[in-house]
Amino acid sequence: MLERVLLLALLLSFLIAVLLSPIFIPFLRRLKFGQSIREEGPKSHQKKSGTPTMGGVVIVLSILLTTIFISVRFLSFSQEILLLLLVTVGFGLVGFLDDYIKVVLKRNLGLTSKQKLIGQLVISVLFYIGLIQMDFSTVITIPATTFSFDIGWFYLPFVIVMLVGASNAVNLTDGLDGLLAGTGAVAFGAFAVLAWYADFIDVSIFSAAIVGSVLGFLVYNAHPAKVFMGDTGSLALGGAIAAIAIMTKMEILLVIIGGVFVIETLSVIIQVISFKTRGKRVFKMSPLHHHYELSGWSEWRVVVTFWSIGMIFAVIGIYIEVWM
Repeated sequence: MLERVLLLALLLSFLIAVLLSPIFIPFLRRLKFGQSIREEGPKSHQKKSGTPTMGGVVIVLSILLTTIFISVRFLSFSQEILLLLLVTVGFGLVGFLDDYIKVVLKRNLGLTSKQKLIGQLVISVLFYIGLIQMDFSTVITIPATTFSFDIGWFYLPFVIVMLVGASNAVNLTDGLDGLLAGTGAVAFGAFAVLAWYADFIDVSIFSAAIVGSVLGFLVYNAHPAKVFMGDTGSLALGGAIAAIAIMTKMEILLVIIGGVFVIETLSVIIQVISFKTRGKRVFKMSPLHHHYELSGWSEWRVVVTFWSIGMIFAVIGIYIEVWM
């Protein structure tokens, strides 16, 4: 029975995203909610200017509607689900405000870094308060070992770093058609499997709903993209995957399963440090996916390669958690 519910969550969220997108995309075009392309970005991206953005609204709506339906019809509104929705919708709202300012108010940088961080911090603290009310364990376990330790009160900054860090890392990955949708589907799929294996049924079904929603969105976001998810989608997905890792007590494993997001973030950090200390760039452009574009790879080749790497990281993560 529960296996069918899991499959239903996947299929329903996929269907909602596929059906909503053709309605939402023309709506965005009429409102002139088109993406502005950075001047310093790859020249090949200039032709994407004007492509509708804020498509992440479809992803968030699909997750929300599917989760509510499944919870009401087959399960119950557990505190875990409510907290996961809080983070996903909350971070999505921060991203929506950022996109709205960029697209509608024509401020290309959107929210300031401080404004965005404040929004992320508020949601992270609310999430932590919800965890404490559940008597949530503050013990951290190292994957593939029996070693664990209780970090006590330090779990609050740990949660904040995870949520804010993951949301920004996932946001950095959203730079090519279908790149984040594909790598996101793989990473959330891995957590759906692991959550099911660890008997976190609610969390597994929620993860499956996200997989379905991003795959449905990918139908329109694959190269050449008809719509971009914008910060609305990327921040929501980043917050969601960190919240799932926390809820399943697989916090450290997120670094492995989200390996592509980690690599993308490290490439930016390395680039900035190298340029500020040596005056030289390590990569032709960061995040890393742009480096390969400027090295002559086609956009589709970069995307498929990163999807494949994401799949390898996901398999490694599942192997470590299940068999080691």
